[in-house]
Amino acid sequence: MPVLDEAAIIVKDVSKTFKIPLDKASGIKQAVIRSTKRTKGFRNFKVLEDISFEVKKGEFFGIVGRNGSGKSTLLKLLAGIYVPDRGAIHVNGSLTPFIELGVGFNPELTARENVFLNGALLGFNRHEVELMYDEIVSFAELESFMAEKLKNFSSGMQVRLAFSIAIRSHSEILIMDEVLAVGDADFQKKCFAVFRELKKEGRTIILVTHDMGNVERFCDRVLIIDKGEAASITTPAKAAALYARLNIDDSKQSAINKGQGVVRWGTGGIRIKNLKISPSDNKEIPILDFQDPFELTIELEKEHRHKHTPFTVGLAFINQDNITVAGPNTLSSVIDPSSESIKYRIDKLPLQPGDYSLTVAIYEKESEEAFDFYDRAISFHVISDKAPQGLVTLGGTWSSE
Repeated sequence: MPVLDEAAIIVKDVSKTFKIPLDKASGIKQAVIRSTKRTKGFRNFKVLEDISFEVKKGEFFGIVGRNGSGKSTLLKLLAGIYVPDRGAIHVNGSLTPFIELGVGFNPELTARENVFLNGALLGFNRHEVELMYDEIVSFAELESFMAEKLKNFSSGMQVRLAFSIAIRSHSEILIMDEVLAVGDADFQKKCFAVFRELKKEGRTIILVTHDMGNVERFCDRVLIIDKGEAASITTPAKAAALYARLNIDDSKQSAINKGQGVVRWGTGGIRIKNLKISPSDNKEIPILDFQDPFELTIELEKEHRHKHTPFTVGLAFINQDNITVAGPNTLSSVIDPSSESIKYRIDKLPLQPGDYSLTVAIYEKESEEAFDFYDRAISFHVISDKAPQGLVTLGGTWSSE
């Protein structure tokens, strides 16, 4: 085990299971009605299984995962709200959790009164809160509302006020759960500035978020949780790529092609028999890495009279915004008319991360009449841990004189 003095938090083989009641009666009436039918008892719902990781002092540590992966449960374990069923958590230093901001607020009190109440919960005396009061209000952008009862605030206003109070904490370790999900762009910029300042001060920060931009902007390392297990601890860029892969739900892949209907037309003399994108990962819609090799194989089916008819192949790469980003064709290439399999290869795929579809068309070379025009015939995903900018990567060179 690492030396505790060198770590802010050590999590070792932590597991957590909840008991879910099988009796779902929500009141006395329902209980009486279902008394002869309902099943009594509980079922075990395992949320986390053998999670282990270490957060170093002064580190900005990210935790990401899909909804239901166990992130919130892990945070509550770190904050001491829950106790693990198995394993151990060692926290070296004072800790403030930014989880469910606003817990402890009294809706019947004014916003001003709640500032002093929440400040007391964080360990500040009245004089200390008075000294920082104007800064708290200004940061939350609520100067005109402090005399209002908190029950009249929107949820966003409440979270902004709670966040503004909580960042005054002198704790060595801060746990933040999607705190940037509220507020407009200007408020989020202020939050970013706070993050940078806290990082500069050497505070230890644990950030849970679905925003991979913030992960890459701030985090030093990232823990990826999938189905209650630690899938990986890696760099922010690689975490963004792995997170994108996790979010490609196999159950939805077929709907991309089948749910929109097929647009296909042509004379049919030469038809597209099969399409395959390599490298294949055995998914219906392949997942490719930015700048990895890309190869499309087009298998053809020909009528006897067109066994040796010259033809042209054209492609259209269409992104998720329905923009055609590239349209290569065989007009300047030598294609054997008797071929029944055509390949198109890119040594380094230049497309930025996202969802793409390919339209494939086979034309008669002389008349340019379509034998087979297959709109959005095949789809694929591009992921990246290199964070490219723009629609494509040009791959040019720079020089100076």
